[in-house]
Amino acid sequence: MRKPVIAGNWKMHMTCAQTRDWMGTFLPLIAETPDDRHLVIAPPFTAISTLADVGAGSRVEISSQNVHWEGHGAYTGEISPAMLQEHGVRYAIVGHSEPRKYFSESDEQINHRARSAQAHDLIPIVCVGESDEQRSRGEAERVIRRQVEQGLEGLDPQRLVVAYEPIWAIGTGKTCESAEANRICGLIRSWVGSPDLIIQYGGSVKPANIDELMGMSDIDGVLVGGASLDPEGFARIANYKKG
Repeated sequence: MRKPVIAGNWKMHMTCAQTRDWMGTFLPLIAETPDDRHLVIAPPFTAISTLADVGAGSRVEISSQNVHWEGHGAYTGEISPAMLQEHGVRYAIVGHSEPRKYFSESDEQINHRARSAQAHDLIPIVCVGESDEQRSRGEAERVIRRQVEQGLEGLDPQRLVVAYEPIWAIGTGKTCESAEANRICGLIRSWVGSPDLIIQYGGSVKPANIDELMGMSDIDGVLVGGASLDPEGFARIANYKKG
């Protein structure tokens, strides 16, 4: 049985003080959230310890926004698995479209990061997705399949989350139609060959569309960007009800 993962990626938002305020509003709103789902927050690195302190004993699990493939070394600006584990981090986002775009991250590098996460008992959330131009040229499936084959090579699908995030729907207000998102998630599952693989959808997820998305057969959660910055809105997402 696939247990959905509802994750909020704060990106480069939220100071430690803002994190405390956010959690103060959010935690009471999930007091009665069913335990048939994981609730995950990926704060900036500076707020991880604050989130761990404020959220101790709560339903909230912590993800990092990245992880390096080495345990230590001369890698300025990077973070190791051990540094994350010290603060109770359980997940690590890798391969998000933003580092792919801004820092030219390759599928090989993403695979190294994901392997490192699994080797250190972290669960990688590996992001895949096509651009608007690639979709308009009819290349979406080819691009996503390449990302899946190269980015997930050698990974254990039982300790993995894949997030399908069409780049054209991230932060644009455009949402991939639920049926199409479900179709792509089903294809990813078939390419990996694991019926138990957890596959999220990400891309302009909001309270208004969460119930429909979570009613899809092959969508096992969401990776939420901007809408996760509002604790009340994200609580509504966490408390989704399938139609």
